[in-house]
Amino acid sequence: MNKNRVKFICSFIFLFYLIFFNTDSSPAVTHTENKQAINEVSLSLNAALQNEETDKIFQTNTIDQKQGSEVNLTQDNPASTDIKDEKIDTPLGMSYKSNENALNAIQKNINLFTDRLRERFSVWLERSAKYIDIMKDILIEKGLPEDLVFLPIIESGFNPNAYSPARAVGPWQFISSTARRYGLVIDWWRDERKDPVKATRAAADYLADLYGMFGSWKLALAAYNAGEGRIGRAIKSANTTDFWHLKAAQKIPKETQEYVPRYIAATLIASNPEEYGFYDLDYHSPILYEEVVIDSPVDIDILAMCAETTVSEIRELNPELRRWSTPPNVREYIVKIPFGKKDVFIKNLKDIPLEKRFSVDIYTVKKGDTIKKIAKKTGFPVNVIIAMNSLSGIERLKAGEKIKIPPKGKYYPDKDDIISVKRSYKNKKTYKASGRYKKKATVRAKKA
Repeated sequence: MNKNRVKFICSFIFLFYLIFFNTDSSPAVTHTENKQAINEVSLSLNAALQNEETDKIFQTNTIDQKQGSEVNLTQDNPASTDIKDEKIDTPLGMSYKSNENALNAIQKNINLFTDRLRERFSVWLERSAKYIDIMKDILIEKGLPEDLVFLPIIESGFNPNAYSPARAVGPWQFISSTARRYGLVIDWWRDERKDPVKATRAAADYLADLYGMFGSWKLALAAYNAGEGRIGRAIKSANTTDFWHLKAAQKIPKETQEYVPRYIAATLIASNPEEYGFYDLDYHSPILYEEVVIDSPVDIDILAMCAETTVSEIRELNPELRRWSTPPNVREYIVKIPFGKKDVFIKNLKDIPLEKRFSVDIYTVKKGDTIKKIAKKTGFPVNVIIAMNSLSGIERLKAGEKIKIPPKGKYYPDKDDIISVKRSYKNKKTYKASGRYKKKATVRAKKA
């Protein structure tokens, strides 16, 4: 059997799995374990279909953003209208200048940002200066095009605390499943999706894998928005890898149809704002910080005091911290403090006794107490008590047992806490309305 045909059959099996079994928007494989396999499959698929050496940009990890080579999996398909010339001075080297559908979509979004959303877009541009240098350095370190640094404009407006209705969080808007697959920690104490450094590293790895899967930045960005499974199915349905054709044929969700032209429009404006009428922007200063390793949990107000700065500045440098302190469930934690404050911070921290660095109140369990009863007595949600004490929620508590609860005046629910409570309440109402709750209550009554 022809060698290329064997490669094609093996690769087609992998693509079949991706399309029909991976419906989640999280990556089909993890970056740390399967990146090499993804790249090898993508390259062999392209070679089998085109019978020639394909784009090996990711294999060498030296992506040329000016060239922006794009792999066409449907070379013989006349419906594939991707233009491969005129790639100079376009974001990620993406072709569109001879495509009327593309030009109209991009211009529509340029008009949106320069007119109706002008004031908001100005805020995004000003805020971008705070993070853009550090994010760009990470992208360069990962061998990715620098233009990807503008993706957070359309994702979050460069807001580390951005929170979407789909519960995507942070500047790169990760959902929890994808974030965890790419090494970000999300628990009651911290959410690393908000960390502009760690989240950028994770986003770079995810985007690298998506490019490895599709061989096209337009498709990689579309998959970042809609999920690689959905884009894979759209490619199969339309029999083309041309994003603009998929958009025109409405084979992808409406949001994703606008996502790529919106990114291109935002990048064009951000790269040369004055050309689009954005003058006198008050750019934020780039974040400057030093890192200190602490070997015990410390309240944020104590961190601020030791660094001789404000609580708000410590929170701004460490947006991943969800509570009043650094996580007590780790042996060590790296905290960011203002640049130039490391020596004074270490000196001041040494002067504070260990037992006074971390605040926590203690509730002594009484006979008959349950977690729910303690929650009602103390006024803290059940999940807070469970998280602070590493409980499963089904334990039987013994009289005299010590239960940790948040210190008075220092616990405030964040947005995810509020949404979780609302969803839990909604699910409970739905459960009761379904009649199953009444059936179980009847069964318990009969047994009694």
